[in-house]
Amino acid sequence: MQMADRRMFAVLDTDHFSELVRGSPAGGHLQQQIEAQQAQVFVTVITAQETFEGWFALINRQKAGMAQTAAYAQFLKSLETLVKFAILPFDEDAARVFERLQERRIRVGTMDLKLASICLAHEATLPTRNFVDFSKVPDLRADNWLD
Repeated sequence: MQMADRRMFAVLDTDHFSELVRGSPAGGHLQQQIEAQQAQVFVTVITAQETFEGWFALINRQKAGMAQTAAYAQFLKSLETLVKFAILPFDEDAARVFERLQERRIRVGTMDLKLASICLAHEATLPTRNFVDFSKVPDLRADNWLD
């Protein structure tokens, strides 16, 4: 995908997305970074999957009824925030990158490797705190926009 203009193309990892949803101080810093860099910001279907799985697990651990209301409210807030972003797919281009990285035996979790593959397929920067894993992915541009 080519950028229509010269603005930075950034794809939030799940941690960055979660801080934005929570409206935490780190999420506020993230919003400032987005504005300062005039970045075009996206999320991926991987972040959607991880977010949904996390909230569903929490909701399902609660007793049905009143005990679930807080978790449902936070899930709804995540969903409402998610739909404000364009969501990049794990498509054939990303899957080809993913398979090449797997062939190179990059030692990163599957979901992180899928996220990195989407970023590489779109030549995007990945705002993340997870430099331990993402630094192992060749040619991936990663930067922490939370701290």
